[in-house]
Amino acid sequence: MVAGRALGRRTPDIRIPDLTGRRAVVTGASDGVGLGVAQRLAAAGAQVIMPVRNHEKGARAVERILRDAPGADVSLRDLDLGSLASVAAIGETLRGEGEPIHILINNAGVMSPPARMASADGFELQFGVNHLGHVALTAALLPLLRAGGARVVSQISVAANRRSINWDDLQWERSYDAEHAYSQSKIALGLFGIELHRRSIANGWGIASMLSHPGVAPTDLLAARPELGRSRATRRARAIRALATRGILFGTVASAGLPALAAATSPHAVTGGFYGPRGPARLGGAPSEQPLYPRLLDAAASRRMWEESERLTAASFPA
Repeated sequence: MVAGRALGRRTPDIRIPDLTGRRAVVTGASDGVGLGVAQRLAAAGAQVIMPVRNHEKGARAVERILRDAPGADVSLRDLDLGSLASVAAIGETLRGEGEPIHILINNAGVMSPPARMASADGFELQFGVNHLGHVALTAALLPLLRAGGARVVSQISVAANRRSINWDDLQWERSYDAEHAYSQSKIALGLFGIELHRRSIANGWGIASMLSHPGVAPTDLLAARPELGRSRATRRARAIRALATRGILFGTVASAGLPALAAATSPHAVTGGFYGPRGPARLGGAPSEQPLYPRLLDAAASRRMWEESERLTAASFPA
């Protein structure tokens, strides 16, 4: 099935099943890949919750979804993944609403601030937002996820196939390497997703935990972000956009969301599976199941990251 064409290139697509009556939560849905994922879920009939840090930006995203799918059931909630208090607050709000959650896509992220920055709780910002915030959110929503027999999709990155966990300095307080810290945050989230799969089976939670990665696409992750100390788009971001526009190697923003959508909705998705683009170097193209990155195969590291994340966030995953 072909969604469209970009300069003669076929843009891959997948069929999303009817999601009427299903409730989905998508972090980072105010732009980029997250917005594309939210659009597709809403168009398929899901009730989509969009937790956002910037309410005005989120409202524009909702307007865009409603233009494309009039009558779609989408709504905003406030969430700053860099604040454990904010995560606790949205957890309390959604638990108070009492509706089961059928899909959770842990998608939001920040990438490579030039200088070390800290979250509201003092964690290195990428580790705090990309990983710890999502751990705390998943824990806060656990009763609703169990009630919905949910699929939890944790969005990692090709960067999780590079570098390592800096166990001796998780918060990068003694030194700071922006790209290594980003890779660490995505490896950590991948280890969490794998351990969530194991513990769900062991404890009978009924949750299907999967991983996805978007490949590489011209999103705003490396765009000008003054609040992250980046006054202009990085050279890498400009190169990605130029190549993607010409249909060379990389994916589009729309195609980058397909692996997460496949993991979250496909009747053929494998519980505990890992989905990404199947094009050259796995950077773009249609989604497919893929082998886990070597850094995600260490069961002891998964358990260690789980326990350390519980300690840092005070999150609780009762059996």
